[in-house]
Amino acid sequence: MKLTAIVASALVFAGGGLAHAQQSSAPANAKAYIISPTDGETVSNPFKVVFGLSGMGVAPAGTDAENTGHHHLLIDISPDDLDFTETLPADDNVRHFGGGQTEVEIELEPGEHTLQLLLGDMNHVPHDNPVMSDVVNITVE
Repeated sequence: MKLTAIVASALVFAGGGLAHAQQSSAPANAKAYIISPTDGETVSNPFKVVFGLSGMGVAPAGTDAENTGHHHLLIDISPDDLDFTETLPADDNVRHFGGGQTEVEIELEPGEHTLQLLLGDMNHVPHDNPVMSDVVNITVE
């Protein structure tokens, strides 16, 4: 798991120089969604977040394949706070899954939180037609 995080972080920072590359486009019907937890659910630490994607394929960061991308989990941050023309930051609020992962087990402080998926291209840049899930509101006990 640590190796995956190190590799993903290296890809994020290596891709930093590519932040202003032309954005990849996404099909109009592409949709990201959170399968679990569901909106309004109360969860206990640790809990699993399961990602869903339709209309596109999941591919690891660095993979140059049409109509693919990889997930980024936005935690307690609005997409309005991000620049969709640049490489997404990698921090506690924007978690990268550059290995092509479709689920993760996480822990959050007790309280209310928001979760949202945002698909990124091979360089961790959101697509020209952003592929995002609806916001899921959860309470962590």
